[in-house]
Amino acid sequence: MSTSETINIKKIHADDVLLLQSIGSQTFKETFADGNTQENMRKYLEEGFSIEKLTSELNDKNAAFYLAENSDNVVGYLKLNFGGSQTELKDEKAVEIERIYVLKEFHGQNVGQKLYDKAIQVAKDHNSDYVWLGVWEENPRAIRFYEKNGFVAFDKHIFRLGDDEQTDIMMKKKLEY
Repeated sequence: MSTSETINIKKIHADDVLLLQSIGSQTFKETFADGNTQENMRKYLEEGFSIEKLTSELNDKNAAFYLAENSDNVVGYLKLNFGGSQTELKDEKAVEIERIYVLKEFHGQNVGQKLYDKAIQVAKDHNSDYVWLGVWEENPRAIRFYEKNGFVAFDKHIFRLGDDEQTDIMMKKKLEY
């Protein structure tokens, strides 16, 4: 049986904060450590994945987190934002995919696609017109993934990682019902 057949996606809540902190910081490091300084990574991980910040996000009624599990192991996660909790557009008819991260050892095994499919399902359940996201301009693998799934670039914004200002390509996809 392939890995993708054994992946379960489940919504998580505030009592899962330690699991989220673990998978969040591990996947962020795996994805971005090579392209950033240790100091900027340390600062971002301390702030962005603190128990306090994650608990607040988990308790936000306009945000939702989902874990991808393979047997008893968490292998990735998804964060969605709705309405005023979106980082930029704050469009009531849109859903932001803020994060889709998968452990490196599970890349190419359809885990990211399953998380993405969950995001689209949730957006449609909310009767959204479109989904949007920001992706680092120096992450060609992620850009290709979103383009393959029908996203198009429409703008850029700045993402701060420690004291480094990085450019994210903003992409969106109109939903079809």
